[in-house]
Amino acid sequence: MATVNLSDYQPLQLHDAGSFRIGIVVSEWNDFITFNLRDGALEVLKKEGVKEEHIKVFKVPGAFELNYASMQLCKTGYFDAVIAIGCVIRGETPHFDYVCSAVAQGIKDCNVLTNVPTIFCLLTDDTKEQSIARSGGALGNKGIEAAVTALQMIDFKRKL
Repeated sequence: MATVNLSDYQPLQLHDAGSFRIGIVVSEWNDFITFNLRDGALEVLKKEGVKEEHIKVFKVPGAFELNYASMQLCKTGYFDAVIAIGCVIRGETPHFDYVCSAVAQGIKDCNVLTNVPTIFCLLTDDTKEQSIARSGGALGNKGIEAAVTALQMIDFKRKL
């Protein structure tokens, strides 16, 4: 478990970020967490110069639906990267394990089966307090980290 804030944002100073097109898929389940992650990602993308009209945000009901929506965005050919944002908090049943594993595999499939970097921004915490700490609290905002990763992967791909 992270014990420091890994989200201290350092500007990337990318020269062509204005041309980047980014899709963000956000789960509405645990929206008090996921919307903070979304907002952190949006803030970084805009600071780096990604044009607002090149950022498209799509809501899905839950974390499991992130796979379908992310894959569909990848298939459009429009987006340079996709960020999948969700939050699953452990409960009393194995449902947590199935959902987390399925989403991880689905996002991996987007990366392997398409030519679009798809960023895994799914919090998989044991408690609500842990999720709060990682969505703008003491341990930063994983949405910020996801946006930085998306930008870096687009830059990587364009340099190939």
